[in-house]
Amino acid sequence: MIRLKNDVQIAGIRKSCRLLADMYTSVIPQVAAGISTKDVDDLCAEFITRHGGTPAWYREDFPGAACISINDEVIHGIPSRKRKIHDGDLVSLDVGIDLDGYISDSAVTVMVGNVKPEYRRLVEVTRECLAAGIAACKAGNRISDISKAVFAVADAAGYGVVYEYCGHGVGLDVHEDPSIPNVVSRGPNPRIQPGMVLAIEPMINLGCADVELADDGWTVLSADGKVSAHEEHTVAVFRDHTEILTLRG
Repeated sequence: MIRLKNDVQIAGIRKSCRLLADMYTSVIPQVAAGISTKDVDDLCAEFITRHGGTPAWYREDFPGAACISINDEVIHGIPSRKRKIHDGDLVSLDVGIDLDGYISDSAVTVMVGNVKPEYRRLVEVTRECLAAGIAACKAGNRISDISKAVFAVADAAGYGVVYEYCGHGVGLDVHEDPSIPNVVSRGPNPRIQPGMVLAIEPMINLGCADVELADDGWTVLSADGKVSAHEEHTVAVFRDHTEILTLRG
């Protein structure tokens, strides 16, 4: 069931999203070669709790405040003291905040140090995919319009578009209806309505689109071992516009 949000609820979600954007502004510059993914997780958790929030992934029993995925790890990488960040890595952070019961969700791929040009281009195109998906997210369109827009940008660049995981409704819970695939599917295709709050999140692979689940039961890997990028914003749909709630200043 799709939960349309009223003005009071959107205001609460917006506040949570602004806190998440501020967290990224603080944390991203500290993601550097030599530190562990648990160090990054600690930075995220400390910022969130210091500002009165709770890491939203705790609701899902995820073992960390942030999903931190490096290179061929597509999503849901578990923070670890042993997992070090190196020069040239792509480090994807996916964080949500529960602030007074209102949930935000956003992801960003950080390019650490001397990143290969082909990796940098992948991140740039993934950001273009997100922008295209958001542009298609307007009242009166359908969810498949978002999917088409994301896929068209990535496919034109020759990249694999992850189809097994997708965006989703968000705001009062971590994962809500509707699902928002990055590839047009035969699943439900509801019309986009005012009051929807959606997490749009392209996951784009340098190689094939296929993924596999690691032995830890959480981390999703590209099937061919090539790098992946992940970008995500939470947006709110209004009658005459769509607002990016997690936009960083």
